[in-house]
Amino acid sequence: MYVVFIHGPLAAGKHTVGAQLSALLGIPLFHNHLAVDTALTLFPFGTPEFRRVRAAIWLACFAEAAAAGRSFIFTFNPESTVEPSLIDQMLHSVTAHNGDVFFVELRCSRDTILRRLGNDSRARFGKLTDPAIYEALEAQDAFAFPTLPEAIVSIDTEQFSPMAAASRIAEVLKVRAGAA
Repeated sequence: MYVVFIHGPLAAGKHTVGAQLSALLGIPLFHNHLAVDTALTLFPFGTPEFRRVRAAIWLACFAEAAAAGRSFIFTFNPESTVEPSLIDQMLHSVTAHNGDVFFVELRCSRDTILRRLGNDSRARFGKLTDPAIYEALEAQDAFAFPTLPEAIVSIDTEQFSPMAAASRIAEVLKVRAGAA
């Protein structure tokens, strides 16, 4: 059992690359917004209640998948409303069942983030689409988060198509874990 933990800033292509990787590997994509959207139905983003619901969903899904031996892909946007210890808790639920977690970093320039915010695919998922709001949040350090564990691969999504990025991740997984 393994988890491919794809992280990166807003609009780096986590969902798009994750969907391609899911098709290549034949494992499900547990997209970050599944928990975020569920929590948002009840509470405003960032409130203590929102944070507890989102954390509970993430923890339950990681724990149940690990216990069932179910590999999956997870996307994560590091930002200040996530308690950093939550990452350790999710990782522990996997490693406690002899699973592995492989971190993958997606990155792109700030200019690309601002340009991609208006993509239709972002609006479809209820993601942040307004560059002015992004810039205001950025000024408030809303995207601050401690460094995550070392990535097995880091990909600049300005340089690679989603399919090329997913193929590269699958290649590295095959070498590192025999997972692909």
